[in-house]
Amino acid sequence: MRIPFSTSLAGILLLAGVGAVAAQDVIIEPEQETIVREYVKKQPLASVKIPGVELNIGSALPDTVELHEVPNVKYRYVVVDDRTVLVDPGTRKIVKILQ
Repeated sequence: MRIPFSTSLAGILLLAGVGAVAAQDVIIEPEQETIVREYVKKQPLASVKIPGVELNIGSALPDTVELHEVPNVKYRYVVVDDRTVLVDPGTRKIVKILQ
């Protein structure tokens, strides 16, 4: 059985696109993470529960969840299930879960 060249090419391009998306992971510089950790210690928040949302990188938080600013840091934070979560304020997607 022969697969047409155009079908093979489409499959290869699709796989290449998946790799490009995976390469766009958010990288938080160690200095920024240190700033966030220190700020969170000084400005503790009550933990919230968000039914139906799994705490995973890339999960989006609903608009009802208040995001809190960290001075000089692009991302916002919230404490969910006793875990500090960094969120991209534009997309509301989780970019880092601090342990």
